[in-house]
Amino acid sequence: MARANENKGRKRRNEEERDEFIDKLVFINRVAATVKGGRRMSFAALVVVGDQNGRVGYGHGKAREVPEAIRKATEVAKKTLIRVPLREGRTLHHDSKGRHGSGKVLLRAAPPGIGIIAGGPMRAVFECLGVQDIVAKSQGSSNPYNMVQATLNALREQNSPRGVAAKRGKKVSDLVARRQDGASAPDAINSEA
Repeated sequence: MARANENKGRKRRNEEERDEFIDKLVFINRVAATVKGGRRMSFAALVVVGDQNGRVGYGHGKAREVPEAIRKATEVAKKTLIRVPLREGRTLHHDSKGRHGSGKVLLRAAPPGIGIIAGGPMRAVFECLGVQDIVAKSQGSSNPYNMVQATLNALREQNSPRGVAAKRGKKVSDLVARRQDGASAPDAINSEA
C-alpha cells in the first residue's frame, strides 16, 4: 500500500515537472560506430529546456532510436539549468559576448516590441528562457552545439542591478538612476535647444 502511494506521488511530481518546463529539439544527427560486423547506427540529439521564467539548460543524448535520444537529452538538460536575471522579465540587463570553441555570439538588450532577432539554436535558447526582446548575432561557427554553449556562456555573464549593487556596496536606486539618466540625456539636450 505504501509503495502504491509512493508511485502516485512520483507520477504527480513528474507531471508537475513536465508542465513546468518546455523543451525544444535543436538538432538531431545520425551517427555511426564502426564495429567488427559493420556499422552500428545511432542518433544524437541536442535539446534545450527552460521554464520561460529565467531558467534554461541544454542536454545532449545518444541512443539507437530518436525518441530515446531526445528523452535522454531532456533529462540531462533539466540537470544543467542555470538562472539568468531578466530586466522586466522580457530582455537582458546589458549586452554580453559569449564564446565556446570557435562559436562566438553577441547578445544585445532590446526595447519593447522588437521580438527575438536570432537564428536557429540561439532562438531556441531565448524562447525557453522567456526572453521576448533581444538582438543576437552569431559571429563564429554555425555548429549548433557550439552556438548553444556560447549563448549560455554569454547568459552566465549577466548581472542584475541588485547583484552589482551588493558587490559594490551601493544602493540599487543609484545604479538604476544612472541608467535612466544616461538614456534621457539626448532628450535633455534637445529640450534646451
